[in-house]
Amino acid sequence: MAGSHADSKWLRSLRSEPQGRHALLCFPSGGAPATTYRDLAQRFGADIAVLAVQYPGRQDRFGEAPITDIAVLADRIAEEVLTRGAVERLSLFGHSMGATVAFETARRLERDGRQLATLFVSGRPAPTFVETQRLHLASDDELLRDLERLAADPASVGLLRSEPSLAELVLPAIRADYQAVETYRYRSGVALRTDIAALVGTEDPTMRPEQADEWRGHTSGGFERATFPGGHFYLDEHGAEVADFVGRHLAGP
Repeated sequence: MAGSHADSKWLRSLRSEPQGRHALLCFPSGGAPATTYRDLAQRFGADIAVLAVQYPGRQDRFGEAPITDIAVLADRIAEEVLTRGAVERLSLFGHSMGATVAFETARRLERDGRQLATLFVSGRPAPTFVETQRLHLASDDELLRDLERLAADPASVGLLRSEPSLAELVLPAIRADYQAVETYRYRSGVALRTDIAALVGTEDPTMRPEQADEWRGHTSGGFERATFPGGHFYLDEHGAEVADFVGRHLAGP
């Protein structure tokens, strides 16, 4: 990223700190827009600039077809990052689907010579994990049931049930993201050099906390696992603690 954190089609500035030593690039979970990280971004100190990826098919990119291949997403995002120049310390943070996209983006950035400080992966098993579900082929009702299973407040999904016209607008992007996750297959390669920090909720229905430790095998650098109370979207309730954890890593040498 450049010293100027101007918005682009793919990257959105949530906290601009032109003099900051650190830039944190956040990758949303499936179905989520870049603005899902706005609250977290405001919790960091003045030395950290925060940007987020805007996937096609949501918010101001609603008119674009969603991308259903994580490798393609990572290719496009890495290309965008590389065109924006360097910062002293760049870290990536991804939650759920975003963790896998962030990992694949990190692989491409390191391959092309970009050094990273830390890769934060949240609420997602290591890349060798294979999804066996095929919910992207399921009915809208089955898809909504899975969203309710994952949501911190299942009632928040109720609006999509009560407003079919809204569901018609947002479900295509969600379904595309489910397809991206369910069809992703890890391709072996050189381990990352950057440190990896894996974050997970103690009651996450998508993974066991100890599965987060499997991320250790994907880096030759340092590794740490942090657990937080809550389910898949523990971030919604523990933003301050997550920001403290990330901030401590970014403050390192």
